[in-house]
Amino acid sequence: MNGDHKLDVYDREKQNFLQHFPQIVKVLTEDDTKCPDTGDAVARLREVLEYNAIGGKYQRGLTVLVTLQALVEPKKLDADSLQRALTVGWCVELLQAFFLVADDIMDAALTRRGKTCWYQKPGIGLDAVNDAFLLEACVYRLLKFYCREQPYYLNLIELFLQTSYQTEIGQTLDLITAPQGNVDLGRFTEKRYKSIVRYKAAFYTFYLPVAAAMYMAGIDGEEEHSSAKKILLEIGEFFQIQDDYLDLFGDPSVTGKIGTDIQDNKCSWLVVQCLLRASPEQRQILQENYGQKEAEKVARVKLLYEDLDLPAVFEQYEKASYSRLVALIEQCAPTLPAAIFLGLVHKIYKRKK
Repeated sequence: MNGDHKLDVYDREKQNFLQHFPQIVKVLTEDDTKCPDTGDAVARLREVLEYNAIGGKYQRGLTVLVTLQALVEPKKLDADSLQRALTVGWCVELLQAFFLVADDIMDAALTRRGKTCWYQKPGIGLDAVNDAFLLEACVYRLLKFYCREQPYYLNLIELFLQTSYQTEIGQTLDLITAPQGNVDLGRFTEKRYKSIVRYKAAFYTFYLPVAAAMYMAGIDGEEEHSSAKKILLEIGEFFQIQDDYLDLFGDPSVTGKIGTDIQDNKCSWLVVQCLLRASPEQRQILQENYGQKEAEKVARVKLLYEDLDLPAVFEQYEKASYSRLVALIEQCAPTLPAAIFLGLVHKIYKRKK
């Protein structure tokens, strides 16, 4: 099974998930009827939500629902419980939207999910910084509206706050490791790369949605969460390495974005692997061309990667990682359904976007 094979459980729930979005928007924007003074600001919020929360794969949000259904017997999941799960899933998606709007500004990105980046749209610009703040605030408004009376409410609040902090620490590591206009290849080590990946992507992409579902299912023990985290952070590293590869070697018409890791001087998996294999002459080529905006310099770095056979290195890594993750799941998930973790691995293995 690979990333091109859609898992029935995610497909089955995707329509329900999308159908819940108008209710999310309604709850978040109903203030405009109560407070006419803020009506135009709330109209802007609606526009921000509808542009930035829609258009992705929804895997993070759907994982909350799918995981909860795997942990709780169907007869114990009433309509209200499912609605809360859908909402918490959308909270994950809104947190993701917050990160992406801000990240695109910092990276000077052009496209996201096949559309112009929000800040690049006419009339938006750096006002998008405040729009990102609005998206983050929506997460906590929704949690309060839907989950305030639930025993897991505080756990969810702390989980989302901690995940935001970890992701922002990861973004800080990313930015200080690859400052614009200052290419220092010595910074691009495997150790630093793994730290960036773990904090910037793995926590919120995989641990957050599964941990949220665990709390909602009444699973709040340290041992269970520690075991889940160990597996999910490894899956997250696998996922980010795929992302780094697709940034350069993926098809933009499929990925929905034009990769800029080379131009942005990013500490990506590809440049780390290049440095591990490059001769002194090849390292000099990288030094002269990496982190530059000119198309010919980007093409020269890509050619260097191809000369070092990095696409084949990636393919070998992907196969080996899949086997390692399956073994880790068997070893570390005795108290939780292995299908939760295997489903995530199968969902991303051999993915093209």
